[in-house]
Amino acid sequence: MKNVLKFSMLIAGVLFWGGSLQAQKADSSALTMEEYVKATGFVVRDLDNETYVKFDGNKYVAERYEDRKPYYITGDDGMKKRVDLYTLTRKGRPGTIGTLIYYTTEKGKLYTACLPGRSAPGAVWEKYFEDIHAIDKVEPFFVLKLSYVMSKEFSFQQYKASLKGKLPDRSEAATYGNDICFPGEDLVELADGSRKRVEDVRKGDEVVVLDPQTGSRKKGVIGNVVEHVAKNYAITKLLLLRATPGGSLQEWRLSLQELEATPNHPMATRTGQVRMGDIVPGAEILCKDKKGDGYSYYTVWDKGEYTKGVQPVYSLELSTHDLMIINEVVVRQK
Repeated sequence: MKNVLKFSMLIAGVLFWGGSLQAQKADSSALTMEEYVKATGFVVRDLDNETYVKFDGNKYVAERYEDRKPYYITGDDGMKKRVDLYTLTRKGRPGTIGTLIYYTTEKGKLYTACLPGRSAPGAVWEKYFEDIHAIDKVEPFFVLKLSYVMSKEFSFQQYKASLKGKLPDRSEAATYGNDICFPGEDLVELADGSRKRVEDVRKGDEVVVLDPQTGSRKKGVIGNVVEHVAKNYAITKLLLLRATPGGSLQEWRLSLQELEATPNHPMATRTGQVRMGDIVPGAEILCKDKKGDGYSYYTVWDKGEYTKGVQPVYSLELSTHDLMIINEVVVRQK
C-alpha cells in the first residue's frame, strides 16, 4: 500500500500538470524556487468566504479556481478531508505561476502545498514532490487523496477543452519552420566531463557521444555549428522523470531531466524516432543517470510549447552519425 501511495504522488503531478488548470503563456511566467518557497507560506484565512486574496504587498494574488466549491473526500478510514484550490498569479505577468492547494483535516489541521505551473524549472518540481511526500508521512493518504482531486480536475479540463471548438492558429504564436535546432542555453556534455552552452560550441569541440547501435560511450567531434537567424521560434520543452526504489520498500527517489528544442527536432525514443513536437507523455527517452556515466530510460512526464522571444537557435553536426548528450538527454542530430 505504501508503494501505491508513492506512485500516486507521481499521478498527482502528472495529471494536474498535464491538464494544467490555467495554460502557461510563456517561460517568463515560470514559478522560481524563491517564489515557490514563499508561496507555500501563503495562507487563505477564511476558505469559506475569501475568493480573492493578495499577498506580499499585493505582488501575488490567489484566486479561487473557477469559483469552484471545495472538494470533500471521505476515505476508507471514515475521515473527511477538505481540499480547496486557488490559482496563483504574479502582478504584471500574464498567466498563472502555480496553484495553491489547501488540505484541511477533520480536526481543522491545515496543510498547504503549491503545485508549480507547467513551465516551472525541474528543481522546483523536485521540491514540490519532496514537500508533498513530507506531508504524506505525517498525514496518511494525503497524496492518494490529492491525486484523486487532481485526476478529477484533469478530466474536467479535458472535457471543457473539447467544447471550445477549433484550436488557435499556431502560426500566430511563433515561428514554425524547417530549422532543427536547440536554444543557446541548452548544455552539451564535452569529452572532458564539463558542459558548454550550445551557443558557445565551436567546430572541432570534442563531445561525449553514444553509438546508436551499441549504446557505447565514446568521444566525438563537432563537425559544424549552424546559427540560424534570430526569430520568435516555437520551442518544445520536455520534462522527463525516472522513479527508482530508495533505501527501503517504502521510499522512492525521483530524478528529473529537461530538454528544449524546436518542435521538428528528431528524438530517439525507445520505440523509434519521433519529432520533438509529436512526443506524448509516457514515451521513453534515454538520459544520463544523475550519478556516474550510466544511462537509463526516463519517461516523458509532460510536454509544453512556448515562445521565448526573438533569439537565434543552433544546429550541431557531428563528424559521425552518433548521438549527443544535451541537458543530460540523449539526442539525435538533425
